[in-house]
Amino acid sequence: MPLEVRLRDEATLDNYFVLPQLQPLIDALQGQLADGGEPSLYLHGPPGSGKSHLLQSCCQLPDEQALYLPLADLRTYAPAEVLQGVERLARICLDDLDAVAGDAAWELELFNLCNRARQSGCRLVFSAAAAPRALGVGLPDLLSRLTWGPVFALPRAADEDKAEILRFRAARRGLGLSPGVASYIVSRAPREMARLLALLDELDRASLAQQRALSIPFVKQALGW
Repeated sequence: MPLEVRLRDEATLDNYFVLPQLQPLIDALQGQLADGGEPSLYLHGPPGSGKSHLLQSCCQLPDEQALYLPLADLRTYAPAEVLQGVERLARICLDDLDAVAGDAAWELELFNLCNRARQSGCRLVFSAAAAPRALGVGLPDLLSRLTWGPVFALPRAADEDKAEILRFRAARRGLGLSPGVASYIVSRAPREMARLLALLDELDRASLAQQRALSIPFVKQALGW
């Protein structure tokens, strides 16, 4: 069935700032499609921890050999139709698993998908807000399959981490952002990582239009602070 699911262009592994404690997760994702790669990976963490970015980055493959499924957006669809035949692909990334936890129809079809994927060699990546046993899954057999592979916890970024992420993403755009300016932005900006990165978009446009560097006075002017 045709699904209106689009990948964000910036959602790549190269564009993801890797905290040291997350390197084993990145290694597992990068090696999943190789011989001996993990058949299933499970990521969980709070909003803004980068789960959707990582899952979308796993689907930036040639020849449409991977599929990203944001279950929070698809939960009103018939699960059997959404998941029909997807195990023929190399990798399926199922985001926001908590959005369908407790739904008997979705749980049964996800259980069936796990079995079909194991037989066909399709790799699975799941993400949710909580660890499998805290997810509220009603089907015990599905719960067991969610823990077939490694489970990774993504931490909530501290302010210092957010400043480093801002500097990393600014550098990817060719913008110079000093530690002091990055810390200033984090101290004044909304707490959500998505909104913080949206401010970087604004600053990028303003810096280009005015041909000015990202100083604290310029940030105050551009963002109306």
